[in-house]
Amino acid sequence: MRMFNRNRIVLGFVLIALAVVFAAEPGAQIFKPKDGYVPDSKTAIAIAVAVWSPIYGEVMVAGEAPYRARLANGIWIVEGSLPGGAPGGVALAEIAKDDGRVLRVIHGQ
Repeated sequence: MRMFNRNRIVLGFVLIALAVVFAAEPGAQIFKPKDGYVPDSKTAIAIAVAVWSPIYGEVMVAGEAPYRARLANGIWIVEGSLPGGAPGGVALAEIAKDDGRVLRVIHGQ
């Protein structure tokens, strides 16, 4: 009989714990800005620079300023730039306007 009571007590605690966990979230709402998490080119550029820096190095990324961003089909395309006539490629990042996902990062040659 004691084992049966212990199991009931343990089950009771488990059920109470589950109730607390599930009850803690009912009013939580996910905030989604009407213009997406990346509403403008300034934000897209900031994200791209933050992603490029650990990959290519801060010095190289800073050397590709100024950066350009354009929106195409809900995707921000952010590119570095080179001084006129300079050989080489630039960093490019594609970032989803809606949720800020980094979709692609490449560097031209």
